[in-house]
Amino acid sequence: MSRSYDCSGDEERASGISDAASSVRRGELVVLPTDTVYGIGADAFSPTAVARLLQAKGRGRDMPPPVLVGSVRAAHALIDDLGSHGQDLIEEFWPGPLTIVCAATPSLSWDLGDTKGTVAVRMPMHPVALELLKEVGPMAVSSANISGRPAATTAADARAQLGDSVAVYLDGGPCADDVPSTIVDLTYAVPRVLRDGAIPIERLRAVCGTVIGTTAPAAKPDPEVHDPGAAEAASAEKATESDPRGTEDRGAGGHEPKAE
Repeated sequence: MSRSYDCSGDEERASGISDAASSVRRGELVVLPTDTVYGIGADAFSPTAVARLLQAKGRGRDMPPPVLVGSVRAAHALIDDLGSHGQDLIEEFWPGPLTIVCAATPSLSWDLGDTKGTVAVRMPMHPVALELLKEVGPMAVSSANISGRPAATTAADARAQLGDSVAVYLDGGPCADDVPSTIVDLTYAVPRVLRDGAIPIERLRAVCGTVIGTTAPAAKPDPEVHDPGAAEAASAEKATESDPRGTEDRGAGGHEPKAE
């Protein structure tokens, strides 16, 4: 039976974080609020837990979930190459609604799905999410909904869709902003937006200079940058850039543009 915690009060929030952390360590699923929409999360380093997450959503390995982190240091441990502008983007927009796609550290022992050697990483700006992430470490987190249905903006929405497939629901109240994170692929010589979101391209260009938008023709990846970027952009070109509350699609390396 699922357990739900109202995180508006300190005592119940502490109990909820503790229960959620224990559940994640057991390989179970939890629902947590973020600064965009609610997410369904699992231990990023447990292949069984990640497979359970994908099963709960009704989706396959071809759409691996992003990874949320509770600190920049945790992100650096996951990323092999930030590219020329990654650190600048992190310093400007984290914590916040920016997901960066980078070459993953090759020595990592995990299985998020068909990532083609990349990882999509974000540090959310939500106190409940950050507290849990700092407690358990990186989590694979997807939007809290059945694939093809609207993303949940309340814990009740998430529970109505996911039910007892989730062990713990952390209720942080309604999402303040259901606009998804902006996804930027840094495996190219020039950063490329895979999904428009909360951070407009003008702000990205203020940091990076040149940034390729979602409507621009595909650019050839820098030969010195990991080849998965080419496949990721091809996948992104095929994605339907639709309402984030509607049908989900895919982005970098199969990474899901609709998820957080």
